[in-house]
Amino acid sequence: MIPALTIILCFQLVGEIASRGLNLPLPGPVVGLVLLVAACMIRPRLADMLRPVTKSVLAHLSLFFVPAGVGVIAHLPVLSQHGIGLALAVTVSTILAIAAGALTFAAVARMTGSRDD
Repeated sequence: MIPALTIILCFQLVGEIASRGLNLPLPGPVVGLVLLVAACMIRPRLADMLRPVTKSVLAHLSLFFVPAGVGVIAHLPVLSQHGIGLALAVTVSTILAIAAGALTFAAVARMTGSRDD
């Protein structure tokens, strides 16, 4: 388990270094994830080695939301002051993200020649 976690964190570190060093508009963890996926496609044994750890992390993904919940509770005065604006921003950005995803999916389906049966 430790070697697999080390590999995952090393890919995140390499992604962070590449993102900052090359001044990329993507966050380092995203670059690291793309590199990890490419490495898993090139070496399927790597994916097999990482699979148990990734399943374990995904099974406990809800724990990653605990810090966000603590942050909300810690900043309740700000939330009560600007709650309506924050709720509006979250709602509008969610709608825009869904629309962007749907439009992108439709464009890719059109470009690949997929048809709806």
